[in-house]
Amino acid sequence: MAVAGAIFGAAFGGWINDKYGRKKSILLADILFFIGAIVMAAAVAPWMIILGRIFVGLGVGMASMTSPLYISESSPARIRGALVSTNGLLITGGQFLAYLINLAFTKTPGTWRWMLGVAGVPAVVQFFLMLSLPESPRWLYSQDKVKEARAILEKIYPANEVEQEMQALQSSIEADKASEVSIATVSFQNFGTVTYHFGLNAVGSIVSMAFVDRFGRRRLMIVSMFGIIVCLIALSVLFYQASTHAPAVSSFESQHFGRNSTCGSFLKAYEPSNWNCMSCLKASSDCGFCANGDSKDCTSYLTRRNGDRALDCQLGNISVEIQRHWRRDRAVSNWVSNLIVSETFLTLTEALGSSGTFLLFAGFSTIGLVAIYFLVPETKGLQFEEVEKMLEKGFKPSLCGNSKEDDSK
Repeated sequence: MAVAGAIFGAAFGGWINDKYGRKKSILLADILFFIGAIVMAAAVAPWMIILGRIFVGLGVGMASMTSPLYISESSPARIRGALVSTNGLLITGGQFLAYLINLAFTKTPGTWRWMLGVAGVPAVVQFFLMLSLPESPRWLYSQDKVKEARAILEKIYPANEVEQEMQALQSSIEADKASEVSIATVSFQNFGTVTYHFGLNAVGSIVSMAFVDRFGRRRLMIVSMFGIIVCLIALSVLFYQASTHAPAVSSFESQHFGRNSTCGSFLKAYEPSNWNCMSCLKASSDCGFCANGDSKDCTSYLTRRNGDRALDCQLGNISVEIQRHWRRDRAVSNWVSNLIVSETFLTLTEALGSSGTFLLFAGFSTIGLVAIYFLVPETKGLQFEEVEKMLEKGFKPSLCGNSKEDDSK
């Protein structure tokens, strides 16, 4: 529901951005975050948690497109990429911090209410800090507030560069045609990217901060896509090997807690002695397993009636964390892709197996790699206006990351 809310938040946020500015859009996102957190913390029924998740999703959708937009429009071109990457690093750091905070609340009275409600604290902090920040100079200029835009640019750029930036803003507002093109080209990457680990994500963000303004966005995107494809293929092989060498299911342990607690498919199986842990997952969405470290066998469970027990299940000694990988992008299609991945992942694993599902995502990532190569130009060190002019002329890819026109020069 949070992802579904983010779809509408991104769409609605685009209108708010254009109508009322980037600053007010972020402030509204903070309010939605806070309302959602309080509603979830005070929930007396599941529908309240669902409603709170929708509010949080609306805020996520608005913030995900507005924050990097605000940063990029309010920062010098020479460090813009690093600052936007910093935003991504802080998002990743926030996710890791959330795990630690939740861990701290596991033994606290109220447990999940605190876990959900504490999310309102950073929203309040950001709301009041945001009040002290200026509006985007690019948006101000588009609203004919030229003097205010100049005043902000004078705080960002050296005095000898302000006039040049003002002229660039003027050209940009008069010919703002590139945004729709740039939106459409990035969404492929999001669909194929569904797994991450905090450490690797943080390292990737730091590397991006250090090199994005030196080597360019396009080159790093291509390298990162290669890394994503390799990791997804590795996960596919890992799950295939885990499936092949999965521990056997113990009939004794499976029926120890009663036949009503055991997976029905296992009880009706012609040769249950041939079952292993993965057989439970493939049999039905109602079936799960728990590993037994002592006997090296596993136990078949009916997950609907033993949900708490099924949560303890492991695949041997391998622990894999699967998360939605939220990309910072202005396109609503990214959130649609997130929703599709979230809603179909378990169905895909049931139909294709875990190995086949990750291999399918690797295929989507390969399509994304091809799309990035042919559709995404290099924008390193360029002003928005220069990007627009480049896209108007047309972009032809080359192996080194520059357009063929630039290479000829």
